[in-house]
Amino acid sequence: MFAYRVTESAFVVALLSMLRLLPMALFGALLGAVSERFDNRQSLLVMVTTSMLTSGVLAGLASLGLLEVWHLAVGSFVNGICWAADNPVRRMMIGEAVGPERIGPALSADVGINNATRVIGPVLAGLILARFGIAGVFWLGLALHACSLWSVLRIARSALVPVLHPLSLLGPMREGFALVRQDDRLIGTLAVTVIFNVFGWPFTSMIPVLAADALHLDNQAIGLLVSCEGVGGLLGALLFASLAKPLWYGRIYVGSVLLYLVTIIGFALTRGVTMAAVLLVLNGMGAVGFSVMQATLMYLDAPVAMRARLLGVLTACIGIGPVGFLYVGVLADVFSPAVATGALALQGSVALLLTRRYWVKLLRP
Repeated sequence: MFAYRVTESAFVVALLSMLRLLPMALFGALLGAVSERFDNRQSLLVMVTTSMLTSGVLAGLASLGLLEVWHLAVGSFVNGICWAADNPVRRMMIGEAVGPERIGPALSADVGINNATRVIGPVLAGLILARFGIAGVFWLGLALHACSLWSVLRIARSALVPVLHPLSLLGPMREGFALVRQDDRLIGTLAVTVIFNVFGWPFTSMIPVLAADALHLDNQAIGLLVSCEGVGGLLGALLFASLAKPLWYGRIYVGSVLLYLVTIIGFALTRGVTMAAVLLVLNGMGAVGFSVMQATLMYLDAPVAMRARLLGVLTACIGIGPVGFLYVGVLADVFSPAVATGALALQGSVALLLTRRYWVKLLRP
């Protein structure tokens, strides 16, 4: 909301979100190959430390009254690089810890915890933003990253031996993409991932814009509304962790994306706060079903020796999302945020229908 209040441009809000995703497209596959050469614990330490320092710099600039939108852009890009390593590093560590037979429930728990923080985070951010300004938000981020760093330091070293490729990093990257082309299930998983991230996820950048313009909410109310998505995600994660069976994973994956797109259209059309909150709860359930199952399906369908690099390929496909953020930002400035949001989700539904020949194989046991 800081960027929107300063610039009054939905395009700038979408651009900041885009910059956080851009490193996934640029470096996702590369980081998947690189991660095989290093101990995952050390890689995670670097990721968390970098994010902590970024929050510290932004907090200092905000406290001195020097924070500008371009600082947020740089911070988003740097944190995006760390985020791009999440699948091949942190989620690989989860897989190592629990094994293939428990990867689905484990990732459901992981996403559930993430969504629990998303319930508290927007509400807390809205309160802090209203009381202390943007500087308070970044100081809180610094403290939370420090707690994360302490947690990572307590993790034992991985039992896996880093892989020293005889070829350059381009060799493992090419091997990962070549394997995807030979497997229709992997193609289907990645096709749905691209559709979600281009035509679905950019919706999140429009939630505060629509809440402010169409629903006429203040910062605190916007924080409460945005937290409804996290509530849905938490409920969905608990549901999937306790009830989802491996035979259902593909159906949950595709069905969750359909639910996500439909609720986006509903949110763009509604003018009632209660209905908007309900739609965001359902939207969060769709988002968590997609998030859990995309990594689970990729992890289970990939050969053991190729998991890290294929999770890197998955990250690169997620990184195509900036195209969608840029697109919805342009549409919002040309038409309106509501029209842009609804049109984006409608196009995503069409794209899902056109790629049915690939993802339909995920529906079969």
